[in-house]
Amino acid sequence: MSAYRFYMPALNHMGSTCLEESISDISTLGLKKALVVTDKVLVDIGLVGTVVEKLGSAGMTCEIYDETKPNPTVKNVEDGVRQFQSAGCDCVISLGGGSPHDCAKGIALVASNGGNIKDYEGVDQSSKPQATLVCINTTAGTASEITRFCIITDEDRHVKMAIVDKNTTPTMSVNDPALMQGMPRSLTAATGMDALTHAVEAYVSTAATPVTDACALQAVELISTWLRTAVYDGENMEAREQMAYGQLLAGMAFNSASLGYVHAMAHQLGGFYDLPHGVCNAILLPHVQAFNARVCPEKLARVAAAMGVDISGISDREGADSALTEIQGLSMDIGIPDGLSELGVKEKDFSTLADNALKDACGLTNPIQATKEEIIEIFEGAF
Repeated sequence: MSAYRFYMPALNHMGSTCLEESISDISTLGLKKALVVTDKVLVDIGLVGTVVEKLGSAGMTCEIYDETKPNPTVKNVEDGVRQFQSAGCDCVISLGGGSPHDCAKGIALVASNGGNIKDYEGVDQSSKPQATLVCINTTAGTASEITRFCIITDEDRHVKMAIVDKNTTPTMSVNDPALMQGMPRSLTAATGMDALTHAVEAYVSTAATPVTDACALQAVELISTWLRTAVYDGENMEAREQMAYGQLLAGMAFNSASLGYVHAMAHQLGGFYDLPHGVCNAILLPHVQAFNARVCPEKLARVAAAMGVDISGISDREGADSALTEIQGLSMDIGIPDGLSELGVKEKDFSTLADNALKDACGLTNPIQATKEEIIEIFEGAF
């Protein structure tokens, strides 16, 4: 019987108004100066200022790095490390969604281990724990605030690097749904489908365990129940809170079970064309799972059941088909584009994208290993 690991930050704050509690806990860590990694949008709307003021009241001074791109780059990490070092910071606090969190992980890892973030592409390439990292989340999707996954775009190669490392697991996470109320519809939809993809890919993963399966199925149920409401009624706090729990559970699942070809392929689209990650995942998800259904229809049938389908009296394959239908219906209902062609993807690039996807660490735990030709066929089906 194989041995498995379950990764999770030591402390996780969840629920409305938990930000206040988290500030108190941060103050007990004895840290003096934080590099706050965020983006300009959150600075402009005043959220960064509010959090920095709260941290100041708790005795911590802050440097702000707000240049994070939607697909954070090697340069973002390099610039952040320089600012961390020149300002004499002793910790990193990320504020935002997956982009600031991933950028912050890269900064914290390099600040501690040295070198360049490119040195850590792959699985567990670092030798030392990263600098103390607290992730304050403002979206319900990536779960980057709790995971050991760090995705950084290498601008030179036009590739998203998957850095999967136990030392990028944050010290503390904060999921206060009150911080998520301001998310626009498009971002709510994209991040919600990202979370659903995490849950489904973790559930069918070859590294899945009963622990990750339980997290994944509960995540599928919560997301399929609440995502439409969160998209079209963003002030609905129950929907925001349930989505926060759903994405967190999905993160708990894939953080240990890993992912599959949806992410391996979506990373290439994001790195090559600078496209939104959640939208790429949403478009690819049913097509990759149709490929996977040849080996794990019973698992996909249980995904359908978690999405509310009555699968009694039908075959596993019919249940799997129902899951694909439900996933596509949810995407359509919340305004996800129908295919990759709508995002400006070019068929002539499929060969290069497939080559890079097969090198991505996320594909290692897909339930069936694909050839380059099969990856190209999936891209063509999603086009």
